[in-house]
Amino acid sequence: MPSSRRVFYGWYVVAAALVILTMASGLAFYNLSILLAAFVAERGFPVALASTATALFFFAAGIGGIVAGRLIDRIDARLVIASGACVGAAALASVGLLSELWQLFAFHIVLGAAHGASSLVPVTTVIARWFNVRRSLAFSIGSTGLSLGGILVAPVVALSIERYGLSAAAPWMAIALFLGIVPVTLLVLRASPQAMGLEPDGLSRTEVAASPPQPSTPYRTARRSGYFLAVSAAYTFLLGAQVGAIAHFYRLVSTRHDAATAALALAVLATGSTVGRLVGGGLLLRVPAHTFALVLMVMQACGLAILAVAESRLGILAATTLFAVTIGNSLMMHPLLLAERFGTRDYGRIYATSQMVTILGVAGCPALVGLLYEMNNGYQLPFLVISALTLIGFAILAAFGSPRAPIRAMDP
Repeated sequence: MPSSRRVFYGWYVVAAALVILTMASGLAFYNLSILLAAFVAERGFPVALASTATALFFFAAGIGGIVAGRLIDRIDARLVIASGACVGAAALASVGLLSELWQLFAFHIVLGAAHGASSLVPVTTVIARWFNVRRSLAFSIGSTGLSLGGILVAPVVALSIERYGLSAAAPWMAIALFLGIVPVTLLVLRASPQAMGLEPDGLSRTEVAASPPQPSTPYRTARRSGYFLAVSAAYTFLLGAQVGAIAHFYRLVSTRHDAATAALALAVLATGSTVGRLVGGGLLLRVPAHTFALVLMVMQACGLAILAVAESRLGILAATTLFAVTIGNSLMMHPLLLAERFGTRDYGRIYATSQMVTILGVAGCPALVGLLYEMNNGYQLPFLVISALTLIGFAILAAFGSPRAPIRAMDP
């Protein structure tokens, strides 16, 4: 690493990424369940239709991410993130005016597309450009904002809507999203170290020249490679199982114990995810990313299997802790594996496309868990099923996602 005593500007970029993801996740992703409850209670929308509109958010976010991935290869990533945040703020400002079903669906589509264009895809692309050697640590710190949004922002939003109503809270949500993302994006974030005359990790040009060459895989080659397909398929199962479990987690705990235990379990889930991600970022400086990803998958499968059968308070909290450690780390590993394998040349498009594939699992698994619950009148079978889905993801990544295999384009 360089001998300069000045703090490498990339760490300011990571701090900006943390703030951006905190506001984006707190006011969009974690806000979805809060808004759903308000739409049902205040506007009288049916639960099933409101839930369908929520599912559209994820598909729109995937499309927004793909568009952002293409744009940031051509224009400054700051413009993409700031523009997405402005559109998202406008959507939140309109929440108090929604009264028709088509407006509800349009709101979720617009907010989803804006969220996809201003969160994980462009932000992780920028971080990947700034770091090679310490990329895993930078990813872990920056993506901690995803958890902080649920811990710091979402509760404030929920309390505001409960006390003052959706119409009164809407403009404040919009202002918070705008002020939380746009200024820090334009003033602190920088698209790449080269834009400031720097090199990744703060290395000198001599040190960069002496370092091992970084991969630089074109998008079309990456998209057709077996590794891309393996990672995308594996994380479709893994992240789908994870989101399905989270969507039903509070109800599982509250039906087996009481509301106090469910609230405590939620706190353990959020805290474990945050701490686990930071610890994982440090471990990845010493442990191969592929091995670490496989271990996380086994841990998630075990945590979900224990949650399926645990009845005691201690057993539930122990399983929650095990599952929580995997949540933030798994979400971080998906883009990290792709960045380490394919490099940063077309990373935005590569990750956005892979993320779009995983949305099939993310959008479908919560419904699958609910259906299995209705069929079996309990969460034991549903959680055993999503534990098995996690192991399918493990098998795919272990068998076809070897980092040592050469990148080979598949026949069109």
